[in-house]
Order: sequence, then structure tokens, then C-alpha cells
Amino acid sequence: MQSTEALTEIITAAYRLARVVAQEAGSTTPTAQWRALTVLEESGPMRVGALAAACRVTQPGMTRLVELMAAAGLVEKRPDPADARAAVIQITDSGSAARRAWIDTVGEVLAPKFAGLSDEDWAAIRTTAALLNARTDLMNGAE
Repeated sequence: MQSTEALTEIITAAYRLARVVAQEAGSTTPTAQWRALTVLEESGPMRVGALAAACRVTQPGMTRLVELMAAAGLVEKRPDPADARAAVIQITDSGSAARRAWIDTVGEVLAPKFAGLSDEDWAAIRTTAALLNARTDLMNGAE
């Protein structure tokens, strides 16, 4: 298998895992919400356009999602210190707690599916995750 094919397989498997977790957890929360909260948690406050680009959704779609998340208390809009006419979106403590609860749910749903893995299998998964994280951090300009 070519290296790019292996990466494509990983992406496909990750999407499948996300669908399985959402279905088995009975979640109706859009995946974009978890992505947005994760981006805000990891990168800090940002404008709606930047958040939309980071989450790969349209700006109007992110604007609607931000309004829903703000109404739920998961994020808040604050004036942009660099431009008083603009706003930045910031995750709230409730948003961080909701994100952590979802991560716990993901673990609970997936645990039985992976219970039989060997130590070597877990090591391979950890290594793969570390490699992917390191390479994507480099793609985003971080080191």
C-alpha cells in the first residue's frame, strides 16, 4: 500500500469511528461543534472566519453554529482587541466541560470495541497518533 493510501485509510477510519460513536451514543450534536470547541480549546479565541476555515465549514454555517453554541453557553463573543468592530469567539468553562464530557463518551463507546487489543496493537495506535500529531503540527507551522 502506498503511503498516501495508508493515510487515506486512517482518515476514512477516523470518520467511521466518529460516526459509530455519535450513533451509539445517540448524539445529535453536529460534529462541527466538537471540532469548533476543540479548535478554540487548542488555539484560543479567534474570529468566526478563522474558526470556519479551521473547521472546514462555510462562514455562514459557522456563524449559525456559533450562535447556537453561544445560546447554550459553550462559547462567548468578545470584542477583538485588534479591531473593535470585530468579535472573537472564545470557549467558556461550560464549553470546555462539554468537550471533556464528549471525549469521555467517546472513550466509553469505543472501549468495548478495542478491549481485545494487545499491548503491541496499543503501541502501534499510540505511535500512529503521535506521528500524525507531529506531522499536522508541522503543517500548521508549529514545532
